[in-house]
Amino acid sequence: MARYGMVIDTRKCVGCMDCVVACETENSVPNGYARDWIKTELRGEFPNLSMEIRSERCNHCDNPPCVSCCPTGASHVSGPGGIVKVTANRCIGCKACLSACPYGARFVNPSGYADKCTFCDHRVKEGKDPACVSVCPTHCMFFGDLDDPKSTVSQLLTSRKWHTLLPEAGTRPRVFYLT
Repeated sequence: MARYGMVIDTRKCVGCMDCVVACETENSVPNGYARDWIKTELRGEFPNLSMEIRSERCNHCDNPPCVSCCPTGASHVSGPGGIVKVTANRCIGCKACLSACPYGARFVNPSGYADKCTFCDHRVKEGKDPACVSVCPTHCMFFGDLDDPKSTVSQLLTSRKWHTLLPEAGTRPRVFYLT
């Protein structure tokens, strides 16, 4: 069984937001809301500064706190691939999952349910990449099976330095940032 993940090369990301627009379009995200976004982080002190630009979203964690806190089971891990999803008609909009997510990756859709990135699972089922990956003009985003040693994502993680967001949260995120 697959375990899907994403690898983003922060040396190539220019913050153009094509991934954000592609996601909004592909998934009919309501105006004013986002399933993914661009973050710019500056480190160091002048004149020794470094900057990381990265595309962020739900991390589709191996240990997702948003799933364990959901009182209705609307928030769940879906197979194959272990994508963390929300079943809209089971969600009561209590916002427990929003509070539990250390990445701020969820929002309440105006229709009343928790919404978030799904790795465009409808596209993945058709053998396509998520919309964000498919439109990236710098080709900094990669998607695939983390458990397949021959996949591009696995090869990138073994050949380059990388980090995840908030590893101390214990969620074991599946979005990795190459440095």
